[in-house]
Amino acid sequence: MPALLLLVLVAVAPVAAREQAAAGWGALQILERSVEPGSKSMFPLAEDRNFDSAFVNSSVWVVRGEQAGPTLCITAGIHGDEINGVEIARRVFSALQAPELRGTVILLPMINLSGIRSGERYMADRRDLNRLFPGRQDGSLSSIVARGVFQLVSSHCAALIDLHTGSFARSNVPQIRVTSKRPGALDMARHFGSGVVVLGEGPRGSLRREASEAGIDAIIYEAAGPHRFDPEAARVGAEGVRSVMAWMGMLATRGATIPFNSVYRRTYWVRVPGQGGGFFFPEVEIGARVQAGELLGTIYAPGFDTHTEVFARRGGTVIGMAVPQIVLTGFALFNIGIEGSDVFPGLLLEPEPEPGAPEVDG
Repeated sequence: MPALLLLVLVAVAPVAAREQAAAGWGALQILERSVEPGSKSMFPLAEDRNFDSAFVNSSVWVVRGEQAGPTLCITAGIHGDEINGVEIARRVFSALQAPELRGTVILLPMINLSGIRSGERYMADRRDLNRLFPGRQDGSLSSIVARGVFQLVSSHCAALIDLHTGSFARSNVPQIRVTSKRPGALDMARHFGSGVVVLGEGPRGSLRREASEAGIDAIIYEAAGPHRFDPEAARVGAEGVRSVMAWMGMLATRGATIPFNSVYRRTYWVRVPGQGGGFFFPEVEIGARVQAGELLGTIYAPGFDTHTEVFARRGGTVIGMAVPQIVLTGFALFNIGIEGSDVFPGLLLEPEPEPGAPEVDG
């Protein structure tokens, strides 16, 4: 049987996590593997060795606690250029001690394996995997992979943390993105402790949104930029995951005190104005609070001895920005959390996207 089809078929086989807990705590049956309580295991998504599997045969890491508890899933590497999430997953798995764990942690740390190896954002068939969930068994290569991953997540997970970075030479301040419609997910976002929470549903076809609509409390962690490791963003991410686990009762240690979180209902992008392309240099740092009309950056047009200044339309916090680079008209430079749209962390409000603002999930 081809590896891709096998991945889809065996992912639907495991009993749901809640049913397992009701039946008693024993070995976890996952992808035709048995993971005993108090153990850690690493194995491939598909066993077959063929031409297709060379592109999709990434890893599954499982930590099965000795005591009953919830199942937390952690995904990373959906985009091949976002390697910092892979490092966070590695740190979490390496630090976990199965005898001290209540419940189960399932990690899919390198979902777009071919992209991670080549530094390419998209899958081998040039599709964005994070717009294809829940996937299709009879679709493209990426759709089939999305289907297998989604079936595994929906069969096992009570909660999901999806790890990402900025994309296309942009960097993000550590932040959590979450729907306001699921109180459990919003609590999870606050306990992660990144300091910034952005409310929104996420784009259709993203793992976070589709998992949330399937009844799973799901958040996405975005921090730093693509193609490189950022130790500080990795530290915040790994500590945030453990903080969520403590809040879920999976670790014996007390959860960290919830830090102040700026929770934004609205954000907007500042873009390169018409005929304003050239060499971009920012004038503010990521994470800075800016006022309406404040200078954010300057674009110099080489060979024309002209420049274009870029200003904030409204006050707020710079939660994402482009690194110095060559830019063209329309390129997104700064993502601003709008001043006054931040709300008390416990208050559930429907997000109000800024008109024309793109979806921000990685």
